Amino acid sequence: MDKIKMTTPLVEMDGDEMTRILWKMIKDELLEPFVELKTEYYDLGLVCRNETDDQVTIESANATKKYGVAVKCATITPNAARVEEYDLKEMWKSPNGTIRAILDGTVFRAPIKVKGIEPCVKNWEMPITIARHAYGDVYKNVEIKVPGAGKAELVFTGQDGTQLRETVFDFEGPGVIQGQHNVTASIESFARSCFTYALDTKQELWFATKDTISKQYDHTFKDIFQEIFDQEYKEKFDAAGITYFYTLIDDAVARVMKSRGGFIWACKNYDGDVMSDMISSAFGSLAMMTSVLVSPEGYYEYEAAHGTVQRHYYKHLNGEETSTNSVATIFAWTGALRKRGEMDGLTELMAFADNLEKVCIETIESGKMTKDLALITELADPVVLNSEQFIKEIRKGLEQIYA
Repeated sequence: MDKIKMTTPLVEMDGDEMTRILWKMIKDELLEPFVELKTEYYDLGLVCRNETDDQVTIESANATKKYGVAVKCATITPNAARVEEYDLKEMWKSPNGTIRAILDGTVFRAPIKVKGIEPCVKNWEMPITIARHAYGDVYKNVEIKVPGAGKAELVFTGQDGTQLRETVFDFEGPGVIQGQHNVTASIESFARSCFTYALDTKQELWFATKDTISKQYDHTFKDIFQEIFDQEYKEKFDAAGITYFYTLIDDAVARVMKSRGGFIWACKNYDGDVMSDMISSAFGSLAMMTSVLVSPEGYYEYEAAHGTVQRHYYKHLNGEETSTNSVATIFAWTGALRKRGEMDGLTELMAFADNLEKVCIETIESGKMTKDLALITELADPVVLNSEQFIKEIRKGLEQIYA
């Protein structure tokens, strides 16, 4: 067959550890035999980020602004142990946090439903989509380790020289301080993205913070959402027959567990990080979750919602067989290719993305899957495939379509 053509590159962000191994397998087996890939490549592996003083991450985000669509492999956010393991110059920030800060927007994450993999929460009949704010909070925090007794203050100095000052804490001994921020423009973009996505998908929208405790920071989020909803979206929601619902984050968690699903749950940055992992795991597997960052300017960055699968990577390095689920990474590629095709008017490219996703799901539903799914499937006698076998099984299905 003639390979499917692309006209505009998409930004390709390579990553770390086991997901980097899967990234190459996916390209070799599922993409390059069928598509004439055009990408602008950036190596966001920790070694390259360290060598470039993390400038490669910034460059990849700016390239996404240029081309409009990116696909990203999972990457390491280093802690103290990683600094030693990789001999890093410093403890580099989360690349996802850096990219999100540059692109702004909202991350939408939803589980990939397949027959035979049923949610742990039995009353969840429909997927739950997490809408995660993609700017600020703990991901752009400033931290200080306090060496001993002293006074910690929060100070804002306006351009006119006026100051706002609050005492954080009077330390009697060592401790730690963390400063977080957000900006009104980003919160407004977050709100509009969520309301628009809810209308597009005709799903109810829930939003939750801890405004009873955080009477300035979290309450600002609550107020902005309510003001924008009342002024710009209430009539549209009424016409569509959907609702916007606000509650406290702890109440939201309780309500989610008792719900039937089928709604969008908007969360602040950290809440969204944690709750998306909870939702994806409860629906089956962390590797069965789509994730896309959508910016107000119309930039799209697709990625897997999970990490680099460190434990499997060390087994791989030791020559041991792994059975790592590659579905979320495959769906990151299909999401990016479909969006690229949509932007460029390439129906064949869009159809290829649809077909690859269809074959992925059909492979699992036929009983052929990786170990993580075999442990939880309700299908009888599943065939457990290793990482490479699973991808090659999907290729067989693609070849039947594109023979």
